[in-house]
Parts: sequence; C-alpha cells; structure tokens
Amino acid sequence: MRKAVTLFLLLISIAVLAACGGEATDAGGKLRVVSTTGQIHDAVLNIAGDRVTATGLLGPGIDPHLYVATEGDVSTFAEADIIFYNGLFLEAQMERILEQLASSKTVVALGDAQPEAQLIAVGGGEHDPHIWNDPVLWSGVVELVRDTLMEEDPANADFYETNAENYLAEIAATHEYVLEQVATIPEEKRVLITAHDAFGYYARAYGFEVAGLQGLSTESEASTDDVQHLAELIVSRGIPAIFVETSVPPRNIEAVQAAVSAQDFTVNIGGSLFSDALGERGHEAETYIGMLRYNTNTIVSALTGGE
Repeated sequence: MRKAVTLFLLLISIAVLAACGGEATDAGGKLRVVSTTGQIHDAVLNIAGDRVTATGLLGPGIDPHLYVATEGDVSTFAEADIIFYNGLFLEAQMERILEQLASSKTVVALGDAQPEAQLIAVGGGEHDPHIWNDPVLWSGVVELVRDTLMEEDPANADFYETNAENYLAEIAATHEYVLEQVATIPEEKRVLITAHDAFGYYARAYGFEVAGLQGLSTESEASTDDVQHLAELIVSRGIPAIFVETSVPPRNIEAVQAAVSAQDFTVNIGGSLFSDALGERGHEAETYIGMLRYNTNTIVSALTGGE
C-alpha cells in the first residue's frame, strides 16, 4: 500500500513539474542527459564528453530491479532534456514514471529498441534485460545513444559521431579480448553460476552454460529447493567455483556453498562479479569496458584454478 501511495505522489509530482516547464538546457547551454544505469551513463560520457551535462542515476552497488525513484530523482528526470533507460523491465519500479515522462520529453528505452531476434526470450512475451553483457548487442545500444544525441543536438553531431566510432572500436577490441581469455577455459568447465540470471547474454556470446539462483530479477526469492538443486548440479558436474554479485547480497550463494559442502564436495566463491552496476570510482570496473574485462578475468581465474 505504501509503495502505491508513493508512486501516486511521484506521478502527481511529474505532472506538476511537466506543467511548470523549465529551461531546455542548463545554464551553459548544454543538454541535460540523465541515464538510469552506470552502463548507459558510461556510454553517454564516452560519446558526449563535456558537450552535455550528464547525470547517472544509479551508482555502484545499486540494484536496478529493486530501485524506487525518490522525489529528488523525479526532479532530476523532470529537468532533463533526454532520459536514457535500459527498459525490458530492468528498472521495474520506475517503468510507469519513465513512461509518463515520455509524453513531455525525449525518453529512450534502449533495450526495447533492439531487434527482438537478438534478445533472449524468457516467456510471457518478456526478454532478458541484461543486454550489456553481450558487447556486440550493446554496440547497438551505443549507436542509438549516438543517434539520439546527434538528433537532439545537431550542432555537436560530428563530435558525437567521431567519439562513438572510437568507443565502438574499443568495445569491439574488448569483445576480442574476452573471446581470447575464455578460450583458455576447458569447455567442460564453462559453467557460470551466480546469484541471479544476469549473465545469459554473456553465456550466449562466449559459450558458457549459466545458472542463477534467483532467476532474471532479484525481486524473486530463492527457495530451499532452488539451493539444493543448484548444489546437486555443482557436485554432479564438478564445478570448481561459483560467484557472488556486487549488487546482490551474498547470502544465497553462501547457502549454495554450504549445501555443496554438506555433500562432501568443495566449491569456491570465485569472486564478486559486477552484474547490474559498475564499480566504485578508482576500481577497474568503474567503466563498462573495465567491467567486462574485470568480470572475465575473475571468471577465467576461478574456473581454471588460476592456471
């Protein structure tokens, strides 16, 4: 009930702020661009640099599945010229707010705009939202960010196009790096077990089997049976390592490790992976490309025993 009242009040706030209007750009004449996730914000920074005023809503360690917009967030949205969000129900608690804002400003659901054939279907007409874990697919998102910026700010179009070209080349090089590193893992060991199913696109791109305890969204709860079934899979396959995630509490994966131990088998916690959020400032995973490299290095080291 409290959530419903809060959402209602936030929607009213949006309507009032939209009616009041505002400056089209900031005091320096720059477009205000707001991105929900760190991955999208990083793309905006790489393409637009200091030609826009860029704001990233969700910081390190924040779970986008569960995040509920605050009144301050609503004000930030209302003052934006462009809002980029992942879509595909990643930002489940903000969908209605973002949809309402689309009637008064440029709001782009980047994942929803990608070709359906490239998305992983999960039933009920829905798709896996964790599209950034496939760099080739994510390149399509970067292109849409570029195109939107060029359309909304034609005076800087050449700047955006050049930066996007360079950034896309870096992403392509990172994809090749991941392919090379994953090739060092024996095929029978390419099983990626995490707290929730955030790595389906990574698995498809790089030839892994994947299993998550909580399903696609961290809104779901893992049962004792889920823990036991995953433990049995680990023991039967001789999987050497499983992974926690930086934006998900580790207790469920630790429960799996304990269930495996009860079957006289040892599975290591292979490290923390950045699934739904980027890393803190100064960490290798503070950027999208850094995140891909860090996750890959962590996975390879754990599944090869550091060989």
